[in-house]
Amino acid sequence: MLTVLVLHCLKKDMISNLIYVSVRKQICTDEEIAKILASCQKNNKDVDVTGVLLYSEKKFIQYLEGEYKTIYSLYDKIKSDPRHTNVILVATSNIQKRLFPSWQMGAKKIDDSVEFIGFLKDDE
Repeated sequence: MLTVLVLHCLKKDMISNLIYVSVRKQICTDEEIAKILASCQKNNKDVDVTGVLLYSEKKFIQYLEGEYKTIYSLYDKIKSDPRHTNVILVATSNIQKRLFPSWQMGAKKIDDSVEFIGFLKDDE
């Protein structure tokens, strides 16, 4: 059954989303966040990826949308980025339409008191 689902998701016209969370490392300064966003703005348009990055001083949550193979390939690169750790895939699914059709990558800094990733420990 899983194989059938994965093959279904790989259809060229299938749009999917992917949500992950991670722990932000101290080396990831606000300047590094600006670099991440600039890179997204430059590169995501070419591969038709859209989404949003929510971040605090300690954590990230990112929502990506695009062609299944493209966002999974991007997720593989994201997992190896040294600016964060404990990357956890939260959800992925097929979608009928994009939530952020014109955002190559939106971003919002949120307060650390928001429990948006309660299952990640800050010290991990």
